[in-house]
Amino acid sequence: MKIQHIFFDLDNTLWDHRRNAYLTIKSLFEKQEITLKYAIDFEEFHSVYHEINERLWENIRDGIIDKEYLRKHRFYDTFKYFGVDDEELSMFFEEHFLDKILNHNELVEGAEYILEYLKAKNYTLHIISNGFKEVTERKCILSGIDKYFQTITSADSVGVRKPKPEIFKYSLGLSDAKKENSILIGDDWIADVVGAQNFGMDVIFFDVFNENKQEEGLKSIKHLLQIKEYL
Repeated sequence: MKIQHIFFDLDNTLWDHRRNAYLTIKSLFEKQEITLKYAIDFEEFHSVYHEINERLWENIRDGIIDKEYLRKHRFYDTFKYFGVDDEELSMFFEEHFLDKILNHNELVEGAEYILEYLKAKNYTLHIISNGFKEVTERKCILSGIDKYFQTITSADSVGVRKPKPEIFKYSLGLSDAKKENSILIGDDWIADVVGAQNFGMDVIFFDVFNENKQEEGLKSIKHLLQIKEYL
C-alpha cells in the first residue's frame, strides 16, 4: 500500500529542542548571575543538566516517573551536583524555562523546506510527540509549522508515551490513517523506531545525534532533506 500519512516526532526532529533549551537556560543563568554567585561555569552546568534531563525523560518514557517528578528534579539535581541545594532557585528555573523556551523557536535545519515539499506531494502530515500537550501545540504555532499538520498528538492526551502501541493507535484513530499507509519519522531510537516497528508501522530513523545504528532494511537519514530519498 502506498504511503499517504506521515507522522513526525517534534522535539529534535523538527523543532530544535536542544538548541532552544540551551539558549533559554543560558539567558536564565545569566539573569540570575549564577557564575558570579556560585562560581559555576555555564557550559559545565548545561552539560550536567543535559545528562540529567535525558535520563529523566527516559524514565518518563519507561513509566518509572511522572512529569511532576521530572519538573521537580531536573534543575534541582543539576544545582545539587554543583553543591547548591536550593529548591526555590531550581523551581524558579523550571517555571521560567517552560515559559521562556517558547521565545526560542529555531527549527532543525531543513524542517520547513521538507514540510513544504511533502505537502506539495499531497501527503497528509501529523505530529506524534512525547512532550507535554500545551507546550507541544504552542511550539508548533509559535514556530509557524502548525499549518502543515492535520493532527497533533501529545502523550498527555493518551496517558501513555511512545514506544507504547496505544499512542500510535490513538494517533492513527484521530487521522483516519492505517498503519499500512503510514510512516513515522523520529530521532529517538527506542520511542520512535522500536515503538513504530513493534506497532507494525514503517519508520525513518532521523539519526540527528550520529548514533549510527545498524539494522537490516533500516531507513535512516542524517539530514531532513534526505527524506526525499524515501518519499
